[in-house]
Amino acid sequence: MAASYSFRAELWLYPGEAGWHFLTLPADVGDDIHEQCAGASKAFGSVRVTAEIARHSWQTSLFADQKAGFYLSPVKKAIRDKARIYEGDEVPVQLSIEEV
Repeated sequence: MAASYSFRAELWLYPGEAGWHFLTLPADVGDDIHEQCAGASKAFGSVRVTAEIARHSWQTSLFADQKAGFYLSPVKKAIRDKARIYEGDEVPVQLSIEEV
C-alpha cells in the first residue's frame, strides 16, 4: 500500500532564469518518506509521487536536498495556472508515493 501525506507548504521560486517553482516538504513528512524509500530512491535521491493541489493532480518526483536535509517538490506551470497559485502562496498538498 502506498503511503499518503497531507500538509500545507509555501510555493517558492528558485533563484535564477529557469523559473522553477517548488514546495518544501515539512521535516516530519520528509523524514517519513526517507524511511519509507530507503534504498529505493532513484537518481539524485528522487522519489516518484502523485501530487495534488486544489483538485489538480500530476505525477512528479520529490528531490532530496542533501545539504539541507529535506525534500523539494517541483510544481509545473500548468498546475500553478490551473490551481491559480503563485509564489508565496501557502497551499494544501496531497502526496502519494508510487510503489517502491
